[in-house]
Amino acid sequence: MVREFPATTEEVRQAVLDEEKDLIIHGTKIFDKEPVLSGAEAVESTPLFEPWTGTGDVYYKIRKNAIAPRHFLESADQGTIGLRFVVIAVNQNRTRVRIDAVYVESAHHTVHISDGTVEKAEMQELKDRLKAAQEAAQEAADAKRRRESAEVVHQTYVRQRDDETSRLSNAQTTEKQLEEEVKTVRHEVERRVRAPGADLKAAPFQSAATLQPLSAYAEVLVLIVTPHWLGVETPEGQRGWIPEERLEQLP
Repeated sequence: MVREFPATTEEVRQAVLDEEKDLIIHGTKIFDKEPVLSGAEAVESTPLFEPWTGTGDVYYKIRKNAIAPRHFLESADQGTIGLRFVVIAVNQNRTRVRIDAVYVESAHHTVHISDGTVEKAEMQELKDRLKAAQEAAQEAADAKRRRESAEVVHQTYVRQRDDETSRLSNAQTTEKQLEEEVKTVRHEVERRVRAPGADLKAAPFQSAATLQPLSAYAEVLVLIVTPHWLGVETPEGQRGWIPEERLEQLP
């Protein structure tokens, strides 16, 4: 029996190796009360078949001391069941498998060929194993993709978090710089009246009218700078002029 599978040669070869070593001859039995025929063994070669001269990899499984096994034509007495698996690469994604089954009597060396049931059962077992292996490989690949996707999401989250932390740090630094600049500017434009005090004039000369007397250390805001007078504003909003020498910077 020959069949092609949509699988790589390595996938099929592994499925055949697993089937070769499962200790069961599928599709036959020697006693009706036993559902399967166990006790098989994998061998590297067997005289039950002529040497294989074609292409492909060959594997064997035999079961000794079988008594008149079912589904071998006119089987009788005690003998050995032999299975031969030939794995042949068709192309990169397709592989052909050939399965042969015989029963040879130990005493008379009579060869009994299979009616096809054994090959069919072994081929179905191979198909099931291959399908299970491919599904497991697909599940593993899907799990890997999910892990990779989760890792991408995690890395994206970490990167965004780091970016936000960096932006926050930059913003805090900028805020601090602005506060320092404001402090510097205020230090530049704010003054206080020297002791014992000074008059707030309506114009920048001594004979100008006095708007109000300012006590010592009263704070004012500088609005206009001239060589000798400063235009200022009091905390109450009153604007006027004070000689520059009557003001000092805040401590």
